[in-house]
Amino acid sequence: MFGKKKKTIDYDKTGKTAVLRCSICTGEKVAGFKDDSTGRFEEIMLIRNSSDLEEFKQIYGVDEITKEY
Repeated sequence: MFGKKKKTIDYDKTGKTAVLRCSICTGEKVAGFKDDSTGRFEEIMLIRNSSDLEEFKQIYGVDEITKEY
């Protein structure tokens, strides 16, 4: 009846791309944004399953996310 309201957070889409950073050794996945000019990665959220990834996409309004190892 009174569900949580989903909030969208804006980010600078011109200078940053959404990236899913995956560890080959441990299998850990972290979603965040990579600065295109400097290559610096900003960690936002630990991804444990597919619902966490969908939540990240919904919160930040991201349609496509690239994987980086």
